Amino acid sequence: MSKSSDYKLPELNTLPKIINGGVAGIVGISVVFPLDLVKTRLQNQTIGPRGERQYKNMFDCFKQTYRAEGYFGMYRGSAVNILLVTPEKAVKLAANDVFRYYLANPDGTVTILNQTFAGGLAGAYQALITTPMELLKIQMQDAGRIAAQLKAAGGKIPERQSAWAITKKLYSERGFFGFYRGMRATMLRDIGFSAIYFPMFAIISKWSFVSGYIAGSTSAVAVTPFDVIKTRMQTITKGTGERQYSGVVDCVTSTVRNEGITALFKGGLCRMIVLAPLYGIVQGVYYLGIAEYLLGYKQQRFV
Repeated sequence: MSKSSDYKLPELNTLPKIINGGVAGIVGISVVFPLDLVKTRLQNQTIGPRGERQYKNMFDCFKQTYRAEGYFGMYRGSAVNILLVTPEKAVKLAANDVFRYYLANPDGTVTILNQTFAGGLAGAYQALITTPMELLKIQMQDAGRIAAQLKAAGGKIPERQSAWAITKKLYSERGFFGFYRGMRATMLRDIGFSAIYFPMFAIISKWSFVSGYIAGSTSAVAVTPFDVIKTRMQTITKGTGERQYSGVVDCVTSTVRNEGITALFKGGLCRMIVLAPLYGIVQGVYYLGIAEYLLGYKQQRFV
């Protein structure tokens, strides 16, 4: 942006940004969802009393899941994600641009501090939509892991439930706020991720076409512990020997005490592999400006 004293920020058009964010989210999630399913199952597996693990690593989890559930099993819970990822990504990407716009200096530049603040605020708004979406997604993604664990233990395997059936059951048992189980952990994850991701992307995008990949993978690793805690708190149906947690502190202390500090980084590599291409794709689609082209708006960038 120009740094002349008479520079005036153009009027902000939010509608095309919201549409671009939604389209970008659908494309990105459709591509990387199987990896996200593997990440969820890795994060939820606990070490048994004799040190046994259900999955040895990311590749073993992928292989076992594909063998037991087939190709479409790798997309279990994707309908919920694709349905709700439209407003989630739209809010996150558009909100960041809006906050950057209003926190910009008169010459159009945005300080690193204000970029971080804008990203954190965008993450907070995102969490309001993300929490219910991920709660439902995790129940569906983790169903296969629990079924395999119960089968191995000789227990009764529960029938698979649709997203709508899980939604009705959750609402009848816990009410509206039951959909916001794990909200604090989700907030910590999403605010932290966005506060790191957006400023880093803005800096790297000036010299690297893979800026979305680099910023996405770095931010993903940094907030993995919050993602592990969120995933475990949002898993309502537990496998054999697994327990419910009363809150974030209980989940952290119990996990570290029983499995060690490294348990907080379970699925970290998989999460990085998921989010690097996801944000590379999402950011690329977002900046293509499909909505501006279709609606006749001039393309705007606030990075």
